[in-house]
Amino acid sequence: MGNWEKQQEEKRIAKERDRTRRENIAKYYLDLSKLTFTALVLGSVTFIITGKDVDYWIVAGVMIGGIASTVILAKIGNQIFK
Repeated sequence: MGNWEKQQEEKRIAKERDRTRRENIAKYYLDLSKLTFTALVLGSVTFIITGKDVDYWIVAGVMIGGIASTVILAKIGNQIFK
């Protein structure tokens, strides 16, 4: 194998490694988005359903924050995929 072929192979391997790294980081942000939604939004819904004596403004704030952070993390993951 010549020097040029060796350099091309190294470039191809580096490119594949970078693509895999980007995909894994994007998957991480998308999974973090799902976890945030589950913990904050669905957790807040359980307080509403159970009828516990809680301040509904705080629950609504947590839900809005959960939805906002879910959208932001999903957008970050999609940007990395592109």
